[in-house]
Amino acid sequence: MFRYFGVFTLLNLFFLNFTTAQETTIDKGEKYILGGIEVTGIKSYSEQTVVAYTGLRVGQEITVPGEQISEVINKLWGLKMFSDINFYITNIEDGKVFLELNIQELPTLSDVKITGVKEKKTEEIIKDADLKKGKKVTEGFIANTKNYLLNKYKKQGYLNTKVNINTVEDTDTTQTNAVKMVVRIDKGEKVKIKDINFEGNEQLKDKKLQKAMKNTKERALGRFWKKSKFIPEDYKEDLTSVVDAYKEKGYRDARILSDSIIYNNDNTISINIDVEEGNKYYIGDIDFVGNTVYTDQYLSRVLGIKKGDTYNGVLLRKRIQDNTKPDAEDIANLYQNNGYLFSTINPVEVSAVNDTIDFEIRIIEGKPAYFNNITVTGNDKTNDHVIYRELRTRPGQLYSKENVIRTIRELGQLGYFDPEQITPNIQNANPQEGTVDIEYGLVEKGTSQIELQGGFGGGGFIGTLGLSFSNFAIKDIFNKEAYKPVPMGDGQRISLRLQASRYFQNYSFSFVEPWLGGEKPVQFSASISHSINYRFTGYSGDVDKNQRFNLSGLTVGLAKRLEWPDNYFTLSHAFSFQLYDLKNYSTGLFNFSTGMSRSFAYTVALSRNSLFTNPIFPLGGSEFSISAKLTPPYSLFNNIDYGDLENQEEYQLKSSSGQLIDEDGNLVSESGKDPVPDEAKIGQTKIKWQEFYKIKFKGAWYTRLVDKLVLKTQGEFGFLGAYNNDRGIIPFERFYLGGDGLGNFTMDGRETIGLRGYENQSLSSNDGSTIYNKYSLELRYPLTLKPSASIYALTFLEGGAGFDNFRDFNPFNVKRSAGAGIRIFMPAFGLLGIDFGYGFDEDPFTNQVSGWQTHFIIGQQF
Repeated sequence: MFRYFGVFTLLNLFFLNFTTAQETTIDKGEKYILGGIEVTGIKSYSEQTVVAYTGLRVGQEITVPGEQISEVINKLWGLKMFSDINFYITNIEDGKVFLELNIQELPTLSDVKITGVKEKKTEEIIKDADLKKGKKVTEGFIANTKNYLLNKYKKQGYLNTKVNINTVEDTDTTQTNAVKMVVRIDKGEKVKIKDINFEGNEQLKDKKLQKAMKNTKERALGRFWKKSKFIPEDYKEDLTSVVDAYKEKGYRDARILSDSIIYNNDNTISINIDVEEGNKYYIGDIDFVGNTVYTDQYLSRVLGIKKGDTYNGVLLRKRIQDNTKPDAEDIANLYQNNGYLFSTINPVEVSAVNDTIDFEIRIIEGKPAYFNNITVTGNDKTNDHVIYRELRTRPGQLYSKENVIRTIRELGQLGYFDPEQITPNIQNANPQEGTVDIEYGLVEKGTSQIELQGGFGGGGFIGTLGLSFSNFAIKDIFNKEAYKPVPMGDGQRISLRLQASRYFQNYSFSFVEPWLGGEKPVQFSASISHSINYRFTGYSGDVDKNQRFNLSGLTVGLAKRLEWPDNYFTLSHAFSFQLYDLKNYSTGLFNFSTGMSRSFAYTVALSRNSLFTNPIFPLGGSEFSISAKLTPPYSLFNNIDYGDLENQEEYQLKSSSGQLIDEDGNLVSESGKDPVPDEAKIGQTKIKWQEFYKIKFKGAWYTRLVDKLVLKTQGEFGFLGAYNNDRGIIPFERFYLGGDGLGNFTMDGRETIGLRGYENQSLSSNDGSTIYNKYSLELRYPLTLKPSASIYALTFLEGGAGFDNFRDFNPFNVKRSAGAGIRIFMPAFGLLGIDFGYGFDEDPFTNQVSGWQTHFIIGQQF
């Protein structure tokens, strides 16, 4: 039997006929009965499986060549599993045609070996280049992998990177048709930019144009924030920035004539850029066309550009629509914040006479749009109502881009979602009906924190257990199925902290409901604490439980979001009670050793928080608060003359049996008639019910400089005062300035204020300051903002001081410091960090320059 040939491919299905060895002619489009089909070349699949997938059946009528064969080939190519597919005619007999389907399978990747890079980097490459086992190896796959690696290292400044990829048959596996891939990477040395030279520039100097190139920089000693590496994509953007630098100065026609890169012998490159500056232009008439919602005068004020100004194409573009700032005050946002989602605004040059350019701002306002469907995705743990109550976009409301941005901020500020991945997706925008849907895509992150630590200090073992749940659901507390591991999803916050050693015990519990009643943003908070402290002698290590100090406290508060002056404000109120109970506790910390002191205070605070989405690393915005903590003015109605307590026997201290006791708690006499020493009775009487007022202010502003480089500017002030000068300022509630700011010893109600570069609490007197002020500048840059861990580096300048009275207060007489540090935020452990600060001024206790200090930060920010 003679073999009949005829190859069908996608490129030659149009041939006119087949000719057999017997000179039999096969006409185009001839119909046959399929007598049989044989599959050859396969390694991984059975012949029956392939034939079944083609859909061809023995006995069916087919046209050879024809659409059926073409569809089979297309179908097989669509699997992307074969390198070659051919049909052959093996025989034609009695109106039947017999076919052979020859398939060449693509090899399967079984293993990858990467050389030339550190071992820890190979997993990253395998993941990013998708070099996973089981992948079909094609020429395109190999080429794409090579291009990915070349571009990856070019972006890091390795311009001479070489990548070689080979595949070899894998004989060590039972897998059929498998290959190993060997990737050899030779990065070479980093190529740095030696110099950037400009030609043809007369109006703008080289330094000005080099500064305009944000990412392409000359090599310079001491510049660490922007390396002098050459990245082609960044370089193209920087060439545009050079032209924009001219446009900002009025040179509308400026352009790059040519640019060249020269490789030097010292493994550096030189860049030569030839520019044509053109003439300087000025703004002429600006007319608005098509506007009906806003008047020409109002739009002119928003535009902020007037006739006679130097032409600035970059500024004009930003005042029309600034794509770098979603909340920019431009004309496009003016329309979009008021419902005109479908508006378009285009500036058009209508004439250029001499050096003056006239413009028309052509506006198509379109139909106002309204929100239709609002949906949220990605919240597996957080209940829907917790999210929806924070949304500033509601169905039926007029579309507002400002409200979309505000919603993103509010969701990010909750702390339950990764703020870097909150995505508003505009869907089903219908200009004819004036409706739009929006879907907020969320990625949840961990919100619970645990603190478990132990160590030796202060004469014994200290153990700490802390639990904090920031997205708790108290309504499910009795629902066993909700414990995964605890009931979550309702946005409530619960914190529990226990700390104990053989000489002290501290217990605290707090609860916060951010939406009391579930209808309005009224936050309810409550906390309770109790501590027991025993007298401890550091030299002997003894603990005397007959000498003890107990402190108990309870606080209840309400805070409400305001709509005026704007809806970033919050007004809060809190009532607190504290009981200080001392027995034979003579440490010099208080001016009495036995007795009780009580504090009942009301705190009112007004705060404003407009920080951008990420609360851990805000890129902009501000926050400030001013508060007043007030006790009742007991001295106005208790008829005690605090200036003459020495002569008032009724204010002598007494024991529980009615006998007089001295300041150490000892009986003065059996008769109880002897006078009590001065300071004991006077001190106890003055603070039996604490009387004070406390004013505090704190403000911080975040300014985005370049990329994600942020400058934080902060100032704060505190003042503790007395209603009655004879009664004096209480020994509690004072300010202690200096060091890391951690409140590791606060049993007298003190506030610790951090000022890096100095020892802890070294910038206040032993009794504490009644006034303090502090200023700081902090430059921050994020290393990573992933949900698992947010890390940023910082440098700082700080100054501050504590004062004992208002007469000594001088806001400009401060202790100064500078330094650097790093912060790491992990959802399970909170904020951790370390700072290295240098104090430039003398430590008041040592009278020596403070110098370098190291501070460890746990759970706080400066």
